[in-house]
Order: sequence, then structure tokens, then C-alpha cells
Amino acid sequence: MLSVKLYIGYWLIALILIAILPAQAQQPKTDILLLGSDHLAQIYKKDNPNTDVLTPSRQKELAEVVRTINAYHPDLILVERLPEEQTELDSLYTLYQQNKLDIAGMDGGRGEVYQLAFPLAKKANLKKIYGVNAPGGTSQSILDNGEHIELYKQATTELRKVVGEKYTALGNNSLSLKDYLIFLNKPECYNLIYRLRYMVPARVTNGKFKNPDAMVDTAFVNPKYIGAELISVFKNRDYKIYSNIVTTQMQTHAKRILVIIGVAHIGSLKSIFRDDIEYTLVDADKYLK
Repeated sequence: MLSVKLYIGYWLIALILIAILPAQAQQPKTDILLLGSDHLAQIYKKDNPNTDVLTPSRQKELAEVVRTINAYHPDLILVERLPEEQTELDSLYTLYQQNKLDIAGMDGGRGEVYQLAFPLAKKANLKKIYGVNAPGGTSQSILDNGEHIELYKQATTELRKVVGEKYTALGNNSLSLKDYLIFLNKPECYNLIYRLRYMVPARVTNGKFKNPDAMVDTAFVNPKYIGAELISVFKNRDYKIYSNIVTTQMQTHAKRILVIIGVAHIGSLKSIFRDDIEYTLVDADKYLK
């Protein structure tokens, strides 16, 4: 038999939920489309024009991607640049809008910020593109020892094989950039990356990082949980990116956000935004056709 105090407590909780939930339901949600991309400047090989996004054929393929994603009608576009770089980003985008920016002659001009975000923002008549990146990442290769390390190495090999096949196809011109981006944004691809970065490492214990960089505070690393420590480095950065995204939305009051970011972040950011009641995730598949 429930005590009177406990019974009253349950009723109070119920009344609070009844008051809160309808209010939450009435709040209009913000749509967010997370578009995963490879770093296009990094796939370029000087001896292979098929890997060059600046060739007429690859430009045509990217224009098709821009056309299809534009159907989403974003009112805010966010990219993988640090907020501290916003002034430079603003200056370059202003020149682009005025047709005064020589992207082909720029250092990094092959990157997705210039090849995807800039033309998309111009098509959408947006005055600004915002950087929402955050410091804190590291190399996956710093985890190379410990109990069950073979599981991590197997997952790494599997991912490299899958991605390697796509790189080969790009190199021999049997795969378009549009189809490559479609592949990257399929759950079977970004979930494979997500599992490698955010799940498998937790199975690796009792080891130590190999040549960790300054982004890893080794003073607080527990060797017993070495794999989980690596996950925490990646997740820490993703939560900072998430913070930059939601605070930019609060500043701009946007309702249809497009985030163009490295595909390695997609699974993690989706897992975060799924739990945010103020957002509705829009699958890139819906527009990448």
C-alpha cells in the first residue's frame, strides 16, 4: 500500500508533466540536415585529374549536388570552420557573392566550404555562413595497443577497405562526386565510422596512447579505460560543435539548418540531436537523389 505522502508525490509529478508536455509539444521545432562530406581538398592527387573537383566534369557533378540540396531551402548554413575564423569566412563569402573570388587559385579552394557551402548559400540568398567547428580532435592511430586491440584494428581495416574502394572508383572515374556523397550519407557508411570511433574503442583496455598530440590531456588519461578515453576526446569535440550549432540557431532564429561537416562527425551528431526535443533531424537521403 502506497503511503499518503508517496501517493501525493506521484500526483504532483503527474500534474507537472501535464503542464509541461503540452507546452513543449507546441514549441515549433528546428529542422536540421547534417550533410556529411569528405574533405574534398584531401582527395585530390596531382597526377590524377579524376580526383580534382575543379575539372569541368567534377564541377558539373557538384553543381548537381548543390541543385538537389538547395531543394531543402536552408535558412542557415554552418560549416566546419572555427568561430574564431568567422571574419575571414565573412570576407571570402562576400567576395564570392560579388563574383570576385578566385576559388581555383585559392589555397584550399577545393574544399567543401567553397565547393558546396558557398554556392548553396548564394542560391539561398543567405548573407552569411557560420563556422561551428571546435578544437579537440586527435588521430585514431594513437590507440594501437591494449587488451582486445585486435577488435579496433579489424574495424579500422574494414572501414579502410570500404572507403578505399570508393577512392579507387573516384580515381578511375567510375564514380561521380554526387554518388560518392550519396554513399557517405548512407547509414551503412556513417554508422560504420561511428562504430569505429565511438563504440569499438571502449572494448580496448589496459593500454597507453602512442604519441598523443596536445589535444589529449594525458595527465587525466586512465590506462585501464584507454579506449574509452579516446572516445571521450572525439565526443568532447562533438559536443562543442553541437553547442556552436544550437547557440548559432538561438542567435539567428533559423528554422531550417544545413550543416556541412566531415562525415566522421555525422553518426555522433545525429545521436546528440535525436535527444534534443527542439530539433527534427532531416535525412540527407531525402535530397541527395
